[in-house]
Formats: sequence, structure tokens, C-alpha cells
Amino acid sequence: MTLADTRAGIAAVYDELSVRLGVAFDSAAIVERLGPPLETELANWLTPGEVPAAADLYREIYPEIGVPVHTTMAGAHEAIEAVREAGGRVIVVTGKNVRDARGTVEALGLAVDEVVGSVFGSAKGTALARFGAAAYVGDHVADIEAARAGGAVSVTVATGPYTVGELREHGADVALSDLTEFTTWYAGWRKHDELR
Repeated sequence: MTLADTRAGIAAVYDELSVRLGVAFDSAAIVERLGPPLETELANWLTPGEVPAAADLYREIYPEIGVPVHTTMAGAHEAIEAVREAGGRVIVVTGKNVRDARGTVEALGLAVDEVVGSVFGSAKGTALARFGAAAYVGDHVADIEAARAGGAVSVTVATGPYTVGELREHGADVALSDLTEFTTWYAGWRKHDELR
């Protein structure tokens, strides 16, 4: 939930999955802890043998049920514009699969340059390093690990399951309340970087 608020869409998909599988998923609880891969969440509700088929069904219905309900996080378009106006590139590196991540950014009109999907935590570091990312913005403590693994500044926003204080305690270089604070931080960071 850094650029897109996917909670309502994900809840709707889990609610439909509940009907189709006859499993009482608590979609409200699930969306409070978004971040880890789909299979990790499904393992909280299903036996190991049931997880692969449930994940396949989830991904099958997600574009039709989930994506249309997604909304843009406040400040997302402005954050992207600030980076692009400064000559930077915006790369989405997410645990969500590439198809659904692309579907989300396209539906919301988010002008990103690349999308890398199906990676979580420090595994995101490879993509960040490959693109030469100077900073990585995320909403989860695992995104702090990702930034470290990719050699990037860890910029966090408290729009996910963690507060500003918790993100700082986990070692974020920068902790913002939300993306509306990004453009001011980014301008100051670039100025400081140019003076060095």
C-alpha cells in the first residue's frame, strides 16, 4: 500500500474465495497485515496441500474482482512526478505478481517505468540493485530489508501495518506518515545529495 490502496480489492477477492472454497477467511484481519506473499497468508487458513490451488484461484479472480476496486494513495501521483521531473525512474518492486501489479498501476494511471513482481523482503534487493535504485519506498518492515539488500536508502510510509515509530525502530532511514510528505523529503534529499 505504497502507491495503491489495495485493501478493499484484496478483501473482496478473499470474500469471493470464501464463497468458492467454503473457507471462512477473515478478510478484515487479512488486509490489516498485508505485505507477505499470498501463499504465506493462505497458509494461515488452509492445509499445505490446499494452498497452491487456492492461490491459483485467487490470482484467477483478482483482475476482475480486486483491481477495479483499488484506489490511488494520497500523494502517489505527485511522488512519481517529483522523481520523474528530477530525471529519475520509478520502478515498482512488489510481492504481488507482475500481471496484477501492472494491472493495478495501469488502472490507476500511475506513470511507472518498470514493474518487478513476486519478490518479498530482502529478495527485492536484487531488482533494486539491478536498476541502481538510490531509494526504495515501502510500507512494511520487510521493505527496510529490501532497501538494505539493494544498497538503497530505506524510505517508509506509515500507510501499511506499521506506525512511523515502529518503522523507525526497525531501522528505516526515513519514516513518513504518508506519500503526501514524499515530495518535500525528496527535494531536500536531492539538494543535500547535490551539495555533497
